[in-house]
Amino acid sequence: MTLLTPATTHVYSPAERPLTPEEARVLGTLMEKARTVPDSYPMTLNTVVTGCNQKTSRAPLLNLSDAQVQEALSSLKSLTLVFETSGSRATRYEHNAQRGIGVPEQSAALLGLLMLRGPQTAGELRLNAERWHRFADISSVEGFLEELQARTDAKGGPLVTLLPKAPGAREPRWAHLLCGPVDASAVHASHEGSGAGSSQLEARIEALESEVDSLRSTVQRLCAELGISPEVPAMSQPGQE
Repeated sequence: MTLLTPATTHVYSPAERPLTPEEARVLGTLMEKARTVPDSYPMTLNTVVTGCNQKTSRAPLLNLSDAQVQEALSSLKSLTLVFETSGSRATRYEHNAQRGIGVPEQSAALLGLLMLRGPQTAGELRLNAERWHRFADISSVEGFLEELQARTDAKGGPLVTLLPKAPGAREPRWAHLLCGPVDASAVHASHEGSGAGSSQLEARIEALESEVDSLRSTVQRLCAELGISPEVPAMSQPGQE
């Protein structure tokens, strides 16, 4: 497999060119799958679309088309935030977020989670990051968030912001700035309308989705080794050979 990696000439700055919501979802999905299902990574267009549109660990829920995801991938490539790989039957993609944005692994994990799940408290980020990066405590999460908030213009500017505490909330939420400034009132209204939901059910569904991704990757690899198509052949009709 050949990695097509253009040189990163400068650190990406959302102040110069904010990401679109579609680009943020695609980039976050690539960052997530690289950590949670490495056997399925780099990803094909189809698997990126599936990851973007999954019903768990996503806020807001989206229904992106192949064309929308392909356009987002092309734009992210031009920003050197995504690379394209060759050498297999299908074109595959992998992210370059950590290097392209110029942040350490811990900060990249937090940014990816904020892109996929929307604004979260430091405690929520620590729990949700379990399969991405294990933070020792909430204080360590807050430390990396504060570094991202205090980034100087020379380094690309702030990448996160601490939103005002919502009415009735015990803790304030953090939001990423990769798509530009955040409307705190809209964020508060969105969280009030969505309700708390069932975190246990979501965790179970997420675990099942991860297992399915891993099994799919195993089947594809075995089929490639055997030289057969992973698609199930159609059943023969009675009387046919």
